[in-house]
Amino acid sequence: MAKKSLIQRERKRQKLEQKYHLIRRSLKKEIRKIPPLSKKKKREIHRKLQSLPRNSAPIRLHRRCFLTGRPRGNYRDFGLSGHVLREMVHTCLLPGATRFRW
Repeated sequence: MAKKSLIQRERKRQKLEQKYHLIRRSLKKEIRKIPPLSKKKKREIHRKLQSLPRNSAPIRLHRRCFLTGRPRGNYRDFGLSGHVLREMVHTCLLPGATRFRW
């Protein structure tokens, strides 16, 4: 089980990312629309992007296991880590998944 403080930190990052998602996307679109010669406008927009909170960037999000909060070895399709997925498949809790051996 992961530390609760780390799980809460990750939830906080998710909320910040959702809050600033539209702002970040619109600023990036503006940068793409500006012709290459006008560097001054690009710098201004880039400063606006830099002024957003660091934890609002989607790259800082990290997938965690839905049950245990484990940060490594996760399967995107299920949202579970490998050992939890294996236990659930062996107890037939995931329909359509076949058993596998390590």
